[in-house]
Amino acid sequence: MLFAELVATSATVGGTRSRKAKVEALAGLLRALAPAEIEPAVAWLAGEPRQGRLGTGWRTLAALRVPAAEQPSATLADVDGVLAELATTTGSGSARRRTELLTGLLGAATEDEQRFLFRLLTGELRQGALEGVLTEAVAAASGVPAEQVRRALMLSGSLPVTARAALRDGAAAVTAFRLQVGRGIRPMLASPAETLAGAVAELAEGGGVTVEYKLDGARIQVHRAGDDVHVFTRSLREITDKVPELVELARAMPCEAVVLDGESLALTDDGRPRPFQETMRNTSAGTLEPRFFDCLHLDGVDLLDRPLRERLAALATVATGYQMPGLLDATPEQAAALLDEALEAGHEGVMVKSLGSPYAAGRRGKAWQKVKPAHTLDLVVLAVEWGYGRRTGTLSNIHLGARDPDGGPPVMVGKTFKGMTDELLGWQTEQFSAHALSDDGHVVRLPPAFVVEIELDGVQFSTRYPGGVALRFARVLRYRPDKEPADADTIDAVRALLP
Repeated sequence: MLFAELVATSATVGGTRSRKAKVEALAGLLRALAPAEIEPAVAWLAGEPRQGRLGTGWRTLAALRVPAAEQPSATLADVDGVLAELATTTGSGSARRRTELLTGLLGAATEDEQRFLFRLLTGELRQGALEGVLTEAVAAASGVPAEQVRRALMLSGSLPVTARAALRDGAAAVTAFRLQVGRGIRPMLASPAETLAGAVAELAEGGGVTVEYKLDGARIQVHRAGDDVHVFTRSLREITDKVPELVELARAMPCEAVVLDGESLALTDDGRPRPFQETMRNTSAGTLEPRFFDCLHLDGVDLLDRPLRERLAALATVATGYQMPGLLDATPEQAAALLDEALEAGHEGVMVKSLGSPYAAGRRGKAWQKVKPAHTLDLVVLAVEWGYGRRTGTLSNIHLGARDPDGGPPVMVGKTFKGMTDELLGWQTEQFSAHALSDDGHVVRLPPAFVVEIELDGVQFSTRYPGGVALRFARVLRYRPDKEPADADTIDAVRALLP
């Protein structure tokens, strides 16, 4: 297939607000792919080369100034081959060879293809939310039920791999995916609760609730098979080499094979949590402590579909002393007391979970609900403005976008320069300058790659922004390097905060 056909389909998807139309356009393209074309095509449509990030910035590409081809000629295989070579070109002479590869790739591309490649290689296509639409398109193109495709994606951790199985071999290949110890699976996610009492009452109907601390830590998934241990982040990036203390802990557990879900955070000498950034850096200034809250596999038995009560019982047999503090079958009064206790200890709040629920990986359902005393949202940074006055020379006022659940670009909902320390301003200026897509001297436009946690007093109706809402008194709490744009809150979640 010509690369131009994929680019045209991407443009069609980007030009419509209809989720149904997006799915139909993508499904039509997927049906026409040859087997070897499926994985690269799906990866590109989701916004990222299947080789991962290639270290090619906007400035590097723009500096090449390669004239566009008049007619399309490059195939999907041609483009994938160049990207594969780029990913492996390192060492002496690599800069020259990378320039040759990029010049050849862009020289064979039309203007539309060049624009797509620029956005793909710089991360500007990484909307995250498009993955949900693509998953539906894979189901439509293959004839495999969407729920089966979503479950296979949960277990494989890769949409291109899942799509190849579905489109080549159908339902039999999709349902053959199993939890594999050593291969990360998509984590189950929580929804915000309106009130603690409401969450406890709602979830108690499903077989009781457990109420646990909600830590200000980094999500971890620990896999062990014998002495072989793998540790993954929320986004399934492997960090095993960076956390030897977690590897040692996993090897000491009384089992042969286990998969655990939890959080890890840096603690002070008196046991209080250090700032989130210190946890992400795994500083030696504090002790990195895990707290596990789920067991997905134990000694040959997959537990994903078992109720949480059974999974917690399995967890207790292997993670004694490292379980998340909490209460089983908590009453509303006990839940309120635990929330006060968690906040007093310096944590974010509590999680309320249905003890009858399976592990719905990759889904943000109602079976897990988070309760925090302040309104917070995870939003995508779309752009940033150069500061003035005391902030002259720094990138300060950030433009904030909520995720479009139908796969479109993030929807702008406000700006803020509040809550930024001098250290954070310095970090923003360095990072945003390095990733800038454009800079007109006032506003620096960015790829949708940075997720920031914002605290706010509420939301109000507004015609100023395309989402019809605006944040009230928004301030920066922290950046979330552990989250992708796909993890950001949706525009629907923002609107749900309207009075």
